[in-house]
Amino acid sequence: MPERLLDKAVLKTLVPPQSLNHENFQELAQKAVVENIAPGRDVFKKGDMDRKTVYLLDGDLELRNDTGIAGVLRGGSKESKHPIANQQPRQVTARAKTKVTIVRFDTDLLDILLTWDQLSGIEVSEVSMDQGPSGQSNVDAGTSGDWMTRILQSKAFLRIPPANIQHMFMRLHELPVKAGQVIVKQGDDGDYYYIICQGKCKVARASASGSKVTLAQLGDGDAFGEEALLSEGKRNATVIMESDGLLMRLSKEDFNQLLKEPMLKEVDLEQAKAMVKQGAVLIDVRMESEHKAGSIKGSVNIPLFMLRMKSERFDSNKKYICYCETGRRSQAAAYIMSEAGFDSHVLKGGLQAISQSQGG
Repeated sequence: MPERLLDKAVLKTLVPPQSLNHENFQELAQKAVVENIAPGRDVFKKGDMDRKTVYLLDGDLELRNDTGIAGVLRGGSKESKHPIANQQPRQVTARAKTKVTIVRFDTDLLDILLTWDQLSGIEVSEVSMDQGPSGQSNVDAGTSGDWMTRILQSKAFLRIPPANIQHMFMRLHELPVKAGQVIVKQGDDGDYYYIICQGKCKVARASASGSKVTLAQLGDGDAFGEEALLSEGKRNATVIMESDGLLMRLSKEDFNQLLKEPMLKEVDLEQAKAMVKQGAVLIDVRMESEHKAGSIKGSVNIPLFMLRMKSERFDSNKKYICYCETGRRSQAAAYIMSEAGFDSHVLKGGLQAISQSQGG
C-alpha cells in the first residue's frame, strides 16, 4: 500500500517527538510517513543498520531473536509510544503478527531537531570574564586587545591546547560591521563562530506567532554562534548589530578542529563503567520521557535544555559522562559543561551503540 503522510495528532503522542517546539515539530511531521505492513512481513531485521526510528501505531508486532519470540508489541499501548527496539545495529527482528501500521523517520533528522530544539532554550553562551558591581566588565573595554584577554581568561579556553589557541587567532578573520546589520539569521545554516572585538549586538528569536523576543545583549569579548555548529542544525536566533563595530569570525571547519574536538572527550561503554566505579557521574541529557522509557542504571536525567540551569549541582572535582540516543545531544552537552569548566566526557555513539546484552 502506498505511503501516506503522518497525522500530526498521532505524532504528538510519540516520545520524544512530542517534546519538539512548533517549528521543529512541523519540520519532522513533513518528513514522517506511515506504512501499512502485511502479516508475516518484517519491519526490520536483526543486524540492520537502517538509521531509522520506527514506531508502531496499530496492530501487533513480534520481536524475534535467535531463540524465537522475545516479545510482542501492541499498537496503542504505552510501550508503543516509544521507538521499537532502537539499538543500531538492530538486536532483534520486528515481524508483523497482524496487519500493522508503523511510522519511520530518519534518526539523524530527529536527533538534529531535538538538539536544535533544546539548544534554543540555551540560546547564547557568553564567554566573558566576571563583571563588577556596576555590571561593567572588569576589563577596560577601551584598551586595545581586551577582547582577546577576555577570551583567553574564560573557562572555555583554559581547556584548549595553547597551539590550538594560537592557530585560532591566526585563522580569525576581521569583519567590520554597521549598526542594524544582521550577522546571523534564525533558520539559516551555521557557518561561523563569532567573537565581538568591538561593538554591541542583540540576540532575538522569533516565536511561532511571529513576534520577536530579545534574548541577550552582547558586547566586547563575548562570543556567539557555536550552538548551530555543535548541533549541526540551523541558527536558533538572529543576531543584529546595535552599533558599528568589528567582529572576528572563525569558520565551521576551524571551529570543529581547534575548539570543538579538543573539548570533547569520547569514551566507550567499558571505559564509562570503569570511570563510574571511580566516582564519575552519568548524565542522561535526553527528555524525561525518554529517560523513563529506558536508561543506563544509575544515571541522572538532566535534559540538554536544562543543563546550564542545573550547573550549580555539579562538582568540579568529579568527572561527568553525558549520553543520549545517538551522541549528538550529548556532544553539545559535554561542550557546554567543558565551557563551564567541568571535566566532561561523551559516551561514544550513545545508547544506539550499546547492544541489549551490554546495557543496564
